[in-house]
Amino acid sequence: MQAFVKAVLTFLVTAAALLLLFNLTLGDKQIDARIEAAYSVSDPQFQRTMGALLGPPITGGNRVQALRNGDEIFPAMLQAIRDARETVTFETYIYWSGSIGQEFADALMERARAGVRVHVLVDWWGAGDISERYQRQMEAAGVEMHLYNPPSISTLARMNIRTHRKLLVIDGRIGFTGGVGIADPWRGNAQDPQHWRDMHYRVEGPVVAQFQAAFGDNWIAVSGRVLHGPGYFPQLHDAGTHAAQVFTSAAGGGAEDVQLMYLLSMAAARSTVRLSMAYFVPDTAAVQTLVAARARGVRVQLILPGPHMDHSFVRRASRFEWGPLLRAGVEINEYQPTMYHSKVMIVDELWTSVGSTNFDSRSFSVNDEANLNIHDAGFAREQVRIFDDDLAVSRRVTLAEWEGRAWRDKLLDALAGIFSSQL
Repeated sequence: MQAFVKAVLTFLVTAAALLLLFNLTLGDKQIDARIEAAYSVSDPQFQRTMGALLGPPITGGNRVQALRNGDEIFPAMLQAIRDARETVTFETYIYWSGSIGQEFADALMERARAGVRVHVLVDWWGAGDISERYQRQMEAAGVEMHLYNPPSISTLARMNIRTHRKLLVIDGRIGFTGGVGIADPWRGNAQDPQHWRDMHYRVEGPVVAQFQAAFGDNWIAVSGRVLHGPGYFPQLHDAGTHAAQVFTSAAGGGAEDVQLMYLLSMAAARSTVRLSMAYFVPDTAAVQTLVAARARGVRVQLILPGPHMDHSFVRRASRFEWGPLLRAGVEINEYQPTMYHSKVMIVDELWTSVGSTNFDSRSFSVNDEANLNIHDAGFAREQVRIFDDDLAVSRRVTLAEWEGRAWRDKLLDALAGIFSSQL
């Protein structure tokens, strides 16, 4: 009997170890060499390259409106849902119980009862705090809701794969994307450490069809059904002057696209790279690309979370990689008032990328992500003004400070850095 118990325990431990190994090694190979700077973001070749390599073309005639913090973001999203006449498609990573979660549930249920086709896709892990009552209520009201990659025997070896996309599409005509989750920390106006700083974007124009296609990609994966027809893909007319593109990445199918976009954009920089990033754990290729940009005379400014970061382990892993960047003259700034959750890159005050993607290996090789790229000088200048507002309440980290941190911090940073490929 003792031998049998020992054999069972050995089997269980071995199975758990193999399962962990499968998940930790899950993900596509990342780009491991610096991309050469062959042309600038203002060169037509840059747009052609981005359209060809990332998939959907950059299309004109769009209007992209920046929304800052929950006080602007949530009312705009909720009003759009309440105005829906035919369809609502909504994919998000975070959906937690709380007051804003209830407001979204009420709005979605009201539209479903009114005959609008409402489809909601929430990541199983990110919805870990959602009340089952919300799910039962929404499904009873006619909302079609699915959880992405819930645990099962057949998917245990893929548990590491999550959808991190934030996509909301109304009637196939209005799209939203950015960094916010449906949870109370995003409420307010970043006025204190309990209310986070973030950006989201409202979009109209032909590029909204690319939002819908991005949603449809994962909807097929979870439901086996294709959403199509004029309620999802209506004829779209010009709504503004912004040239824009939505592209996606996913493990096993173009996961490296998001990394490629960042590296190509930074390699094309000629004057400035501004990066607002919630989670920044650069690999060797990214560090080399940023250092090379500085060697060309490009000013590189980063705004990262400061003392109120929600994952201190990630902050340590990030800090471990700062040495070559600081020595090259990259300006690293830590946002002070609250958790900084923005994910925005602005290159040469012309090319802007926003969306769900963090600057880390998880976003580059494992997560399902979606970003909106905008090629427009006026829009980029607006984002620079917002960046400068955040910079004004951030603290710059010097090379001397980084090199002089306590031995305990250096050790903990180094230990966290060992796991950077999984962060």
